[in-house]
Amino acid sequence: MDSMFDPADEPGTDRSPRLSVGDPELRKTRLLARECSTCIFKPGNPMHLDPGRLKQMVAEARGAAGYIICHSTLPYADSPVPPAVCRGFADRYRTWQLQVMERLWGFVDVEPPDPDSTRTPE
Repeated sequence: MDSMFDPADEPGTDRSPRLSVGDPELRKTRLLARECSTCIFKPGNPMHLDPGRLKQMVAEARGAAGYIICHSTLPYADSPVPPAVCRGFADRYRTWQLQVMERLWGFVDVEPPDPDSTRTPE
């Protein structure tokens, strides 16, 4: 088997579309202005991640994706704020993808969703 083969690229494989953190009107990348109230990078594990999960997410993001989308801006959170780059991640990691986004388009800071106006994942 060819090492470049990705089983997810096989026809008929269910693959969710990648969420966009781009603002089509401003032509900039959305970045949270500050960490959300339950940021995965806050001390005390406010999202109750399983042991090792944060490390896994960071490793994946530092690889192909280049960033983590803030969980409070994901569609399941019923957020009025569209998907945006996690401020906690962006403040800690300077991936080449974030550097390219910054140089080509720049960032637009967006306020995190009000935790009282969205439902919190259980």
